[in-house]
Amino acid sequence: MELDEARKTIILRHANRLLNSRDYPKTICPSEIGRALSAEDLEALGASGWRDTMNDIRKVVWEKRGAGEVEVMQKGEVIDEESLEDIRGPIRVRLVKQ
Repeated sequence: MELDEARKTIILRHANRLLNSRDYPKTICPSEIGRALSAEDLEALGASGWRDTMNDIRKVVWEKRGAGEVEVMQKGEVIDEESLEDIRGPIRVRLVKQ
């Protein structure tokens, strides 16, 4: 299901707060965003628990990557895959160095 703006805004609020709380080159795990969601956020997202939000969180992170706002990493290296579907396994996210 495509994310509408209201649902995307909920995820972005937490993603941006967590990303801005870490100085470059520190990273966050997308699951930190999921765990930061309140019961009200989860209800608005139509999720019964934070794990149910992970696909949407990864989509939002990928959009931020496409906008040049963040780098997506695996095993300490910035990944350059063209598609989110090409990524297997855990990822980390950090703001682009200013």
